[in-house]
Amino acid sequence: MLYLHDVWVNWFEGEENGYNVCPFHEWRKSDTIELLDQVPIIKSTPELFNYIENDLADLPEPLLNDVYQKAYLRKNHERIPLDYCFIITDGIGILVVDTLGYQIPTRKSRIIPRQEQLVYDMVENKEIIEYSFSPSKEKEYHILSPAPILMAGLTRKERQLKKLLFMALDQLHTSKNTAEIRYWYTEWKPEKYSIIRRKSFEEVWQEFFEDVKKGWSKKHEQLCERMVKGQPLLEKLWELEQGSKVN
Repeated sequence: MLYLHDVWVNWFEGEENGYNVCPFHEWRKSDTIELLDQVPIIKSTPELFNYIENDLADLPEPLLNDVYQKAYLRKNHERIPLDYCFIITDGIGILVVDTLGYQIPTRKSRIIPRQEQLVYDMVENKEIIEYSFSPSKEKEYHILSPAPILMAGLTRKERQLKKLLFMALDQLHTSKNTAEIRYWYTEWKPEKYSIIRRKSFEEVWQEFFEDVKKGWSKKHEQLCERMVKGQPLLEKLWELEQGSKVN
C-alpha cells in the first residue's frame, strides 16, 4: 500500500457536498490545521470517489479493513493511530477522509498543492483498487443542500453567505406569511410590485427563489444582511463570515 507522510489537513465535518470541502487556497488562519504523520492512499474508480466526496453514506467494508489503523496523527511528538483514515483519489480529485471510527466519511479535507502533485505521481501507474458498493439513488438537492451548479464559481465566503441566505429563505417559506414574502420579493424586484401583490404565497415564493438562487452579487449580500437582521442565530453566522455586525 502507498503512503503519504507529513500531511497537513483542514477537516470539514459532516459535509455531504464536496464543494464545502475547501481547497488549500481557501483555508483560513482561523481554521484548525492538523498534521497527519502517515496516511494510506487508495486509487479508486471515479464512481467511488464521487460517492465518498459527495455523500455521507456507508463506506465499503473491505476498504475500511484495508486502511484500519494505518494512518497516524502526530500530536505533541506522539503518533496516534486513527482507525479509518485514508487518502482517496481517482487520479483527478484527491480527498482525505477520517470516519472518526464510524462507517461514513465523517470528516473530509483537501491537501496542499505540493502534496497533491506527490499523490498524482505516486498513483499514476498504479492499478485501481476495486471496491463494490451500492451507489446512492440520484442525490436530491434542496434549499439547505444546494446543487453544486448553484455554488459553482463562488468563493468560500460567497458560498457561506449564500447558504445563510438560503437558510433565511427557508425560514420565510416555513412561516407561510404572504405579506412578508411579498415584502421581501418587492425589495428584490421593486419594479414587479403591482404583479407581486396579486399573487399567492406559493407563486411569490417560487418566483422569488428562482430569481435569487442564481449567482451571487452585492445585491444578494445586501438582501442576506437585511433578511437575517433580528434573528440571533443567523446574525451570529453573518458576523462570523463578515467579521462585522448586521447593520
